[in-house]
Amino acid sequence: MAALTDELSFPLAWGTSPVRDFPGWRRAARAVVEEHLLVGRQDGTPYAPEFGEPAAGDDGVTREPVTVSLTRWARVGGALLTPHGRGPFPAVLLLHDHGSRFDIGKEKLVRPRDDEARRASAAQWARRCYGGRFVGDELARRGYVVLCLDAPGWGDRGPLAYTGQQALAAHFFQLGSSLAGLMAREDARAAGFLAGLDRVDARRVAAVGFSMGGYRAWQTAALSDDIAAAASVCWMTGLKEMLVPGNNALRGQSAYYLLHPGLARFLDIPDVASIAAPRPMLFFHGARDRLFTADGVRVAYDRLRAVWRSCGAAERLLLRTWPDAGHVFDERMQDEVFAWLDRVL
Repeated sequence: MAALTDELSFPLAWGTSPVRDFPGWRRAARAVVEEHLLVGRQDGTPYAPEFGEPAAGDDGVTREPVTVSLTRWARVGGALLTPHGRGPFPAVLLLHDHGSRFDIGKEKLVRPRDDEARRASAAQWARRCYGGRFVGDELARRGYVVLCLDAPGWGDRGPLAYTGQQALAAHFFQLGSSLAGLMAREDARAAGFLAGLDRVDARRVAAVGFSMGGYRAWQTAALSDDIAAAASVCWMTGLKEMLVPGNNALRGQSAYYLLHPGLARFLDIPDVASIAAPRPMLFFHGARDRLFTADGVRVAYDRLRAVWRSCGAAERLLLRTWPDAGHVFDERMQDEVFAWLDRVL
C-alpha cells in the first residue's frame, strides 16, 4: 500500500496540469471530479418542492419543513429557516456532520420542532460538537435564509446503522455508482434550489459545515457556481498525510461517504477544493483534532494558499488553526464564521 501511495503525483493539480489558464483549469478539473462521482448530473429533474406549515417564532425567524427532489430517485426532507422582514436575503446551505450519529441529520444544526426524542438527541449533539448552539437557528437570527437537508442515511432517510455503511457503499459500487457521488450531487443540487428561491439573493449564497459537513461545504463550492463562498470547519488535509495507520479513512464504513474511486490518480484533496478559487473560502482546524495530522493540514493549507495567491485573491482565503481546539465547531469558531460571512457575502 505504501508503494501505491508513493506513486500518487496528482498530475492535474493547478501548477502541474498542462492547462495553464486558471478558468480553463477549473473547467477541466471540475470535469474530472464529476466523472469520478459515478452519478450522473440531475439538472433535468424538477425540484418539485413541497413546503410544510410555517411556524413564525418570537426570535424573528419563520421555520418550515420542505421536501424536494434532488435526484430522480428520492424525495429529500429538510428544514428551511427565513428571517422576518423584506428579502431577498443572503442564504446558507448548512451541511450536517457524520459523527456516526444517524438518528438525527438536519436536527444536528436546526432545533427540532416536534419530535421529543429527536429534540433530546439534537440537544445532546449540540452540546458535544457545537457549544450547545444550533448553528442554523443562529444564522437565521442573524439574517440568513438557511436550508439544511438530511444526507442519505440520516434522520428521515435512515437511521442507518454504523455497520451498514460499508454494505450500502458496496451496493452502490456493484451498480457502478457511488455513495459519495450521490451525496455530492445532492449537495450541489441543493445549492441550486436554495439560490433559486424568491426569498434568496442568488448572488449571496454560502455553504457551511463542520466535520463531514465541512468536507461537503468545500466540495459543493467546487462543484456548484451557485455557491459564492464556503466555510469548512475541521475537514481539510493532504491525502497522503491522511493515509496513516489508525486513521478513519482506512477503516471503511464512514470513509465511503467521502471516497470517489480513482480521483486520487489525478487530484489531491486540496486540489479539488481549489476549484472554488478565487471565491472566498474559510478553513478552520483544531490543533488537537485527532482525525487530521498536523502535516496533512499544513500540506493542504500551503497548497490552498498557493492557488489563491496565483489568482491574485490571497485576501479571500482564511486559514486558521485553533491551538486549543479539537474536533469541534464551538461558539468562538462560530462567531468568527458568522462575522466572516457578513464580510464576504
